[in-house]
Amino acid sequence: MRMRKKKNGDKRFEKCAEYYITEKGQSSDGFYLEIGCGKGGFMVQLAKKYPDRSFIAMEKISDVILLAAEKMKRDELQNVKMLNADAGELLEYFAEHSVSGIYLNFSDPWPRPKHAKRRLTAPKYLEIYKKLLKNGGAIYLKTDNRILFDYSLETLKEAGFRLEKLTYDLHNSEYEKDNLHTEYEDNFSAKGFPINRVEAYLD
Repeated sequence: MRMRKKKNGDKRFEKCAEYYITEKGQSSDGFYLEIGCGKGGFMVQLAKKYPDRSFIAMEKISDVILLAAEKMKRDELQNVKMLNADAGELLEYFAEHSVSGIYLNFSDPWPRPKHAKRRLTAPKYLEIYKKLLKNGGAIYLKTDNRILFDYSLETLKEAGFRLEKLTYDLHNSEYEKDNLHTEYEDNFSAKGFPINRVEAYLD
């Protein structure tokens, strides 16, 4: 379902404008990137847990990222910036080998095989991530969708990533103690869906 246009969106954007990245060719280096940040709940937790790290939260839907930006401003977070763009544009904004880690949390699974190329772990996107990531950088992937997860494991391996801390039931695994939940995650888990997770490293 498409989100309704936010009331007073322009004025609300102006109040959060300092959080937005608006120019391409950024000089940021060593930051962590969440692609598809949604309403920003995960990023708020992450930025608070690691105050000495820099983060960029990316979302292509402008009305959704506005909600995330308002959360950052409300909590006065100084280590997060917002990017309203599509993942295919990342190399226009950031230099190669400038990203320490990429978070993909509950991305659109595009379950039909004919739509596989739209998945954020499709080969065309992984090639972008490989250019962006520093040596030793990682992709942190979580999803409730087994089709997307199995597909991602294959594409990640084919792209040369090393898979670690793989689990098909995160909440009942040893990795749960360090897990920061997303809103989607809690909703899916409450309905009985196990959460899949993997870390994929670029050596």
